[in-house]
Amino acid sequence: MDIIKTIKISVICIVLTFSFSFTAKANYTSEEFQQSFFEIGFKGIHEALDENNIHFKQDIALPVQLPPIAFTHGFGRFSNLDGESNDKLEIDYLNKDVPQNHYKIFVQPVKYRLVFKEDLIDQRLKTNDGTEALYSTKAVRGFNLLVFNKNEFQYILSVDKRISDKVTPELLVQIADSIPKS
Repeated sequence: MDIIKTIKISVICIVLTFSFSFTAKANYTSEEFQQSFFEIGFKGIHEALDENNIHFKQDIALPVQLPPIAFTHGFGRFSNLDGESNDKLEIDYLNKDVPQNHYKIFVQPVKYRLVFKEDLIDQRLKTNDGTEALYSTKAVRGFNLLVFNKNEFQYILSVDKRISDKVTPELLVQIADSIPKS
């Protein structure tokens, strides 16, 4: 599969996943809310992380720091699609009663990273170790992204645009800096 097709498939998967977040109903019971995510392949974060680590034969380090907003649930999903180029770990933190409190982490090997067009990049930032991070408010409708490479993986940290006053680009860089070196 050529790289352009792979990137298009990855972007479509990300957009569909983000789109699902807008359909969540705030009047779900906690059990109904959880079940809706389990039905589409999510599970506990550590279980998904373990699947990913076994698949890639390398441990993925997740950020220690979270955005300073309230979450009621955390889910993980390891996507093992056709070939390694579309395989990725997805972590979602949500608040079932406050839909805009939504933070996501996507992790995939750097060799299969997504490349962003220049017109989608709002800012170029630096992490404490000097790694370049791209900040985009245009790449995915409804979400702001911080994209960077660390420990041989590409990380995409994303937050709902409606909380961008609480989760700024600088705060996302601090969260990126909280990922331990492997």
